[in-house]
Amino acid sequence: MKFAQSLGSDVEIAPKKTSVSLRRKKQFALITPAIKTRIDLGVALKGEEPTARLETYNAMCSHRIRLEAVSDFDDDAKGWVKDAYSRSG
Repeated sequence: MKFAQSLGSDVEIAPKKTSVSLRRKKQFALITPAIKTRIDLGVALKGEEPTARLETYNAMCSHRIRLEAVSDFDDDAKGWVKDAYSRSG
């Protein structure tokens, strides 16, 4: 959340029943508990090629990053979130 808020003053954090949506003019990321040991971080990066870590996901968030440890939210993951934020404005 702190990282998302650092991207700009226009970031809206919208808790839902089973997830947390991060929005600007439109949703750019979605945080969802997947299993007891993993959180899925969906990002809206339509058109990006999937990689080993940046997996194809669903329509709302085109890609998913699996986070199983705090260290998984590294510079790559932060870069993808920042890119999704930039595209949502």
